[in-house]
Amino acid sequence: MLDAADLPDDVAALKAMLIAAQAREAGKDAQMARKDEHIARQEERIERLETLVAAQFRVIVTRRPKYACRACTDGVVQAPAPARLIQAGLPTEATVAHVLVSKYADHLPLYRQAQIISRQGIDLDRSTLADWVGRAAFELRPVFDALIADLKRSTKLFMDETRAPVLDPGSRKTKTGYFWALARDDRPWGGGAPPGVAFTYAPGRGGVHAERILQDFSGILQVDGYAGYNRLIAPDRVGADVRLAYCWAHARRKLVEITRNGTTPIAEDGVKRIGELYRIEAELRGLHPEARLAGRQERSTPLVEDMQTWLAHHRARVAGKSALGEALAYIAKYWDGLKLFLTDGRIEIDNNSVERTIRPIALNRKNALFAGHDAGAENWATIASLIETCKLNTVEPFAYLTSILTAIVNGHKQSQIDDLLPWNWMNKAAQI
Repeated sequence: MLDAADLPDDVAALKAMLIAAQAREAGKDAQMARKDEHIARQEERIERLETLVAAQFRVIVTRRPKYACRACTDGVVQAPAPARLIQAGLPTEATVAHVLVSKYADHLPLYRQAQIISRQGIDLDRSTLADWVGRAAFELRPVFDALIADLKRSTKLFMDETRAPVLDPGSRKTKTGYFWALARDDRPWGGGAPPGVAFTYAPGRGGVHAERILQDFSGILQVDGYAGYNRLIAPDRVGADVRLAYCWAHARRKLVEITRNGTTPIAEDGVKRIGELYRIEAELRGLHPEARLAGRQERSTPLVEDMQTWLAHHRARVAGKSALGEALAYIAKYWDGLKLFLTDGRIEIDNNSVERTIRPIALNRKNALFAGHDAGAENWATIASLIETCKLNTVEPFAYLTSILTAIVNGHKQSQIDDLLPWNWMNKAAQI
């Protein structure tokens, strides 16, 4: 408040004082408005994750009226019934695809799925779900055959095997079969072929199964040190030429196991030497084969040659039957195949690419325990191959399986089966 004594006697001066006071007040208002606007722009954003609605089933009703004409000779006319994967069965192709993805991608055994479905008031026996899986695997078999044929047209593949417990009828026990994984992953060197993996069930682990699976394949096969693969390079073998490139990760693993049991300077030195090779590989990953080869010859070849001298020196000093002696003997035994990556920029330093594709098989084996019979193990291999290949190509498995099962049921031509491979399906779906 202004004191009356402070007011000037001159009217003009008083007017000027009032105008100045109003200007100051207007400036304060503008300043406050700017501050309010600034505060408004500093709003807080809060996001919360809501629980997903569980999968819900619904009944699809198809009405097909019958038409008859007294003046016509065609009799009663009715539209044909929609094609079904399960003849006279309840499930749509999407329902069957949901069961497949839940079992082989999310590792939910069928009995657990039956329990989950029962919470919605639907009584489905595990054997019914098993029948759906078997029928789907039968229809998907041509797609699997096309997948493995496409892989074998490559000139460089990975291969590995893992246990497949199978119920042995009549004995109340399980027998041990094997899933043989054949994989392609050319992404580390910019190859144009899409990645993929095909699992084949076999009742044993003998090299004869690998030879059968690789029939007509010619090129480089990246494997671990399992002796069964030696059959592929036997001098008396009749068939296409196969060269084996061995895995440095397995060689390193044997040395690492020794270092965990105590201080072992020789094993620690070996781990360090292999680690240097991996550091070089990390820098070369993603380059074209020519650039990778040049980098390896310049940087990795001297290290490998020095390690060969190191290996011979320590093998002469270490007892052959000791853990370290056996690890060094393993490296020496596969030395030619271990250094093969120095001669071709497409070869990886290890076969971890295929080992990663096998991990979901191990998870499913842990939850489902065993396959009910050999045919069930074959179904497992067929569906797991397509789902894992979907993952490698960033294809959503449920959408893919629903689509191709629907296409097969509606009479997709066998001559165009390659269109149903995950990468081709993805390209076609992107164009729609």
